[in-house]
Amino acid sequence: MQNAQTNYFQLFALPKQFEIDVQSLEVNFRKIQSASHPDRFVSAMADERLQSMQTSTTANEAYRTLKNPATRAKYLLELQGINAISDTNTAMPMDFLMQQMEWREQLEDAKVTKDIPALESLASELQAEYKSIQADLAELFDAKKDYPSATDATRKLIFIDKVYADIHQAIEQLE
Repeated sequence: MQNAQTNYFQLFALPKQFEIDVQSLEVNFRKIQSASHPDRFVSAMADERLQSMQTSTTANEAYRTLKNPATRAKYLLELQGINAISDTNTAMPMDFLMQQMEWREQLEDAKVTKDIPALESLASELQAEYKSIQADLAELFDAKKDYPSATDATRKLIFIDKVYADIHQAIEQLE
């Protein structure tokens, strides 16, 4: 069982960095889930059952956090004492703000006109931007340890994640 103070990277025996081995994450997650699954503790003492449930819950949350690049970046910043999406930390470059508005307008226009190819095209554009920011984050976190710039890039990634989810929801509703 893991200590409550263990950070998510320690939990899965991964280096505390942006670039992670997703396959190792998945293998270690399955090992923890198997070892701590509540079904294995049905006849155990109440405190052991509770501990297994807590470990299982923590492992699920840790896995979801580290698997997604945006939430992994946000978590890495939190480990540095930085809240990437706090109300006092919302400054964004003007060009990115303009790009956000443009993406949102394209999304709304495509929803109104029920244009699935336009939504798919927008999703592809966002995916390319997402990959570019991910590469930047690997450099900012792992090589440069430039947390202020990583914070800006993380906020961009979080925004793109939201728009991307909205696009996929719109496509599902139109299909």
